[in-house]
Amino acid sequence: MRAAVLAVAAALAITPLGTSSALALSEIKREELPVPAAPAAPSDQNATPESAVPMPDPIQKVPPAGTEAAPQDQQTEPQEEAPAEPEDASNPAMPHPDPEAPLPEIVYDLSRLPEPVQRMRNLLVEAAKTGDIEKLRPLIGTGEDMPQISFGDVEGDPIAFLKSLSGDGEGQEILAIMEEVLSAGYVHLGEGTDEDLYVWPYFFGMPLEKLDPRQKVELFKIVTAGDYEDMKQYGTYVFYRLGITPEGRWAFFVAGD
Repeated sequence: MRAAVLAVAAALAITPLGTSSALALSEIKREELPVPAAPAAPSDQNATPESAVPMPDPIQKVPPAGTEAAPQDQQTEPQEEAPAEPEDASNPAMPHPDPEAPLPEIVYDLSRLPEPVQRMRNLLVEAAKTGDIEKLRPLIGTGEDMPQISFGDVEGDPIAFLKSLSGDGEGQEILAIMEEVLSAGYVHLGEGTDEDLYVWPYFFGMPLEKLDPRQKVELFKIVTAGDYEDMKQYGTYVFYRLGITPEGRWAFFVAGD
């Protein structure tokens, strides 16, 4: 009997201990668990496992026979690209006077003009003197043969465009400017090149600072003193100018820069 009681007491004493141990283990936070120890590294780090495949040596390019390999520390210098040429740099209607270049010859003698140039100039002067801007229509042409009359796109009728530039709205002011421009001296620019042109007035081919007092008087026949002061910031004549090719084609009649 005593033995049975002791056995029952022992069983009751063991049961609470087991339950208390299980609850304590479930309450342990994950980060408090001991970190498993990392496996020890092999003593020889360069040793290759027997089952591993050895890596091949890096491939080296062999230079062709008769050439020397460039040193590894020598870097190829980047090639400098030529600066892009401005869009208007090749436009013969744009002023390009070089202050360091010799001054072009100023010519007043119309007999020195090639015959086709003389003819076109005379036709333009005659049309201007009529006061009727429509007289320019047969001379202005169409398509690629049409002279440049603006640095922008001209939409629609070129004669209507010239009228719109005229202060009177009918074109007489533009015709007066054209006649006055063609009555001035001229210069022969780009002789022997693709931009070979006879240009009026001669101020177009000269830096403003190189004009002498007599030439300034001729300039003031076309522009005002106020216009002249404004042009100084460009250093060149930027009012209306007219160009004719040696073949007698009217090339441009524009103002601006």
